[in-house]
Amino acid sequence: MKAEDELRAVASEVRGCEACKLHLSRKNAVPGEGPAASELMFIGEGPGFHENEQGRPFVGAAGKYLDELLAKIGLSREQVFIGNVVKCRPPGNRDPLPEEIQACAGYLERQVNAIQPRVIVTLGRFSMARYFPNTRISDIHGQARLVNGRMVVAMYHPAAALHQPSLRREIEADFARLPELIQRAAPTASETEPKAPPQQLNLF
Repeated sequence: MKAEDELRAVASEVRGCEACKLHLSRKNAVPGEGPAASELMFIGEGPGFHENEQGRPFVGAAGKYLDELLAKIGLSREQVFIGNVVKCRPPGNRDPLPEEIQACAGYLERQVNAIQPRVIVTLGRFSMARYFPNTRISDIHGQARLVNGRMVVAMYHPAAALHQPSLRREIEADFARLPELIQRAAPTASETEPKAPPQQLNLF
């Protein structure tokens, strides 16, 4: 299945999903959005009020700040994929529960496998925990690490800067490194060269 078709299939399944109790209070599920060929994938925590209203990720105040951060490094949201560890809004914007994160884990994994991003950026502690369990975000934010062969960078959630303006400088410094990290994660020439067809061995 082509990446675009797989992302559409995931989105369709998410909108009708009843795998956890979050579907009981949602107005709109938020599958995520962005091109299938995205080099950069952002994984947030869960939809908030505005996302639940519109069915799109990061459209509230934190989303506007994310747009600003992207613009500072010469990118727009149309060039990246943005999703969340849970696809429906937790009531009252509470933290997502482990069983809710688990219910959505398969959808997120399928999105990652379809897109094959060069760099994954986790935004906030719940998405960070997917790749770096039992770790504090203050200890590893902005650091690129390989997880199962993929470059993953944990970062503060943009909303954190809205509540703690002192974090703004750190968040913007972390974002400023992303173009370099994408380049570092680019495939080498040898990896992109056409491979010779395998030789057939006569076993009989």
